[in-house]
Amino acid sequence: MHYTRTTAAALAVCGAAALALTTAPAQAATGSVHLYKIYYNSPGTDTRSASSLNAEYVQIKNTTTKSVSLRGWSVTDASAHKYTFAAFTLGAGKTVTIHTGKGTNTAANRYWGSGNYIWNNDKDTATFKNSAGAKAGACSYNSTKASYKMC
Repeated sequence: MHYTRTTAAALAVCGAAALALTTAPAQAATGSVHLYKIYYNSPGTDTRSASSLNAEYVQIKNTTTKSVSLRGWSVTDASAHKYTFAAFTLGAGKTVTIHTGKGTNTAANRYWGSGNYIWNNDKDTATFKNSAGAKAGACSYNSTKASYKMC
């Protein structure tokens, strides 16, 4: 009988420990791919020149420890202007800048290809969605006192 009580007590302790392990919260993933900065009011007069359009941009940052494919991910503004990534991988710890105007795409710089400004100078919202269309983040601003917003 003593053996049975000891065994039962040991099983109860092990069972409680196992329950504690299975109900403990999962470790949160480290890092994310997210909106980082919107430079919405390019310096100088809005002339729609290539340099003026390309001084307006949005940045995406990967703070994870792995490269992430952004194929099919998108950025939109409140007026539904949309930039969608084609085949593109953002390296671990890297940032990519999406310029409003035209240019040659690189690992660090992508181009929307617009001849008009995308981001309003006073208020707007950038929405970032993954390839399945799920919202991965948003960043809003409502000020003319600054030219950019850190997200």
